[in-house]
Amino acid sequence: MKRLGAVVACMALILTGCQKPTGGASSQSGADWPWYHGNPNGTHYSTLDQINTGNVKTLKVAWTFDSGDSFGEAGNQSDMEGNPMIIRGRLYFVSPKGRLFCLDAAKGTQVWVFDPAFGDVVNTRQRLRGVSYWSDGKDARILFTFRNHLLAVDAKTGRLIDRFGHNGEVDLKEGLGRDPVSVSVSNVSPGVVYKDLIIMGSTGNTPGHIRAYDVRTGAMKWIFHTIPQPGEAGYDTWPKDAWKTAMGANAWSGLTLDPENGLVFAPLGSAGMGNKDFYGGDREGDNLFGTSLVALDANTGKRVWHFQLVKHDIWDRDPPTPPTLITVGGREAVAQTTKAGLVFILDRKTGAPLYPVTEVHPPASDIPGEVTSPTQVMPLKPLPYNRQQLTADNLTQRTPEAHAAVAKTFAGLRSRGPFDPPSIGGTVLLPGMDGGAEWGGASYDPTSGILYINSNEMAWILKVKKQPPMVSGRSGYALYQNACAVCHGVDRKGSPPEFPSLVGVDHRLTGDQMARQIANGGGRMPGFGGQYSPEDIKAITGYLSGDPAQQPKPAPEYPSTDNDAYIFDGYTKFLDPEGYPAIAPPWGTLSALNVNTGEYLWQVPLGEYPELHDPSTGSENYGGAVVTKGGLLFIAATIYDNKFRAFDKTTGKLLWQATLPAAGAATPATYSVNGKQYVVIGAGGGKNAKARPGGSIIAYTLP
Repeated sequence: MKRLGAVVACMALILTGCQKPTGGASSQSGADWPWYHGNPNGTHYSTLDQINTGNVKTLKVAWTFDSGDSFGEAGNQSDMEGNPMIIRGRLYFVSPKGRLFCLDAAKGTQVWVFDPAFGDVVNTRQRLRGVSYWSDGKDARILFTFRNHLLAVDAKTGRLIDRFGHNGEVDLKEGLGRDPVSVSVSNVSPGVVYKDLIIMGSTGNTPGHIRAYDVRTGAMKWIFHTIPQPGEAGYDTWPKDAWKTAMGANAWSGLTLDPENGLVFAPLGSAGMGNKDFYGGDREGDNLFGTSLVALDANTGKRVWHFQLVKHDIWDRDPPTPPTLITVGGREAVAQTTKAGLVFILDRKTGAPLYPVTEVHPPASDIPGEVTSPTQVMPLKPLPYNRQQLTADNLTQRTPEAHAAVAKTFAGLRSRGPFDPPSIGGTVLLPGMDGGAEWGGASYDPTSGILYINSNEMAWILKVKKQPPMVSGRSGYALYQNACAVCHGVDRKGSPPEFPSLVGVDHRLTGDQMARQIANGGGRMPGFGGQYSPEDIKAITGYLSGDPAQQPKPAPEYPSTDNDAYIFDGYTKFLDPEGYPAIAPPWGTLSALNVNTGEYLWQVPLGEYPELHDPSTGSENYGGAVVTKGGLLFIAATIYDNKFRAFDKTTGKLLWQATLPAAGAATPATYSVNGKQYVVIGAGGGKNAKARPGGSIIAYTLP
């Protein structure tokens, strides 16, 4: 890779030292916002109160900075999802193309920018939600990921630190116990810094082992096997030797740190990847540590305790966010919100539930080869913050025509509540695959014991189908159908914006650009460079570009062997004919939970569809909130109305809102420079297939 020209620096603006950031205890931030989600405990809480319930209505834009990195056409999710980090007057964030920016936090002017692509054109969204910071008082580093690399950049100058790893980079495909060519690794969320370690999760087509690296050298210091190896706890919950080939059980949503107790908490995803998220016929057993919360010794990586949220997960119920460290009646605890609309509150040192939980006995799967767990666990308290079962009397009443259409569809679906297995005819999943809590995470006020949760309340249709015979040959058509069609569809139309249409992709990307994307992956897509040869990848790009030699033959031949496996039938929201949710509102909510009593104080709709002129509906929302000593809860997140809002944290009353240039599908931050408080949010759009995305960051302050 070329190193020259990677940094553009303005030396008139420079960091004034490398001292450790201010911010107080591990559960709060102050003048600085020096961690992803504000502090090691992940509470999103700030002690600042200059902006408060009495004056928030006067907030004005202080500055706007456009990264210039948005992907301009409507329906192209920009993925400006990052939670900015602010340290001693400097703000750091990552753009949709993966560039690391440093700004003057009071003015919004650029100090420097680092381009991890080193001049190469980036044509795909980079889902990067934050960065990490380390300092010993002399040296200060920003650590972040780009594709399969962990990089270290000098916080003062924006220059790559060559003595870290190999020329400033650590290849995350190495050190997993697999051939690096066979895996595709990236990291959506930043690692956590503990002493001189940076502890990392991952995503991609890879085993999800948790790893710690030396922040100075990049050397790997420890590894925790999330897919257990012989002699390790949980090995007998998988088929024999699964550790050699199984993928998944990764901490894609990030980690939470308890520095005082030396613990790091890893919310681990499903034990399956791709099709195996929804069919586990080849992974019989509970599949530890899939869909679990695991507490590790941050010094050594040794397991302290684990709590499995879902056994043998075939619903994609992986925890979508790092847990929040809280206190319940003076007892140190951890709160894990889930896609299922549940909150598990556990003892921080033992993992024991602090409120009653119960074992339920869900229906068994009727899919051949699938062996579901006979029991699952659910909390009896707190109650779910989302509905758990869709019934006929809870279908939309938006219009008589919409109700009639969804009722007809619903009559042909199965809807038996939590843990109803996937089916060939279709099972209602409520909340859906993007339902319940999202990756923005909960917010917690340590002074009041209130946990704030924004969530989606959408129904999805979960289907599986018999694995079709593999298309024979190595034509582009055959390779596409066997590997790509599950996400982008047999017809290449996809499910935008999460899974973009590939119809006409040759008019947007060159053959070389398509080949790099297929080989390396990007955004939500894993790389296939380890699975396919360059000739195979060329064949796929030829098929997508209309090369006659790569198109389907009139009568393709199939192998004679039977294939009894089942695969996922695609991501399908349950919508009415006009594209609105099939379920009655609310479709998005904001809830306040008193963790000391397990009772909810209030719940309000969050977001709206502007054309419906009905703020009571709520809408899908992605990104978290910030809660402050000033009595406020700031949140954007809503994907259709582009609003940034401030609520009274005690009552849930809306006190202020502003319209962003694109949806703020991100978590805001608040900080102070020279005694003046600011609140800042990324506005990148995303999830709304009809809206143009953006790539800007906007700060607000009092006039």
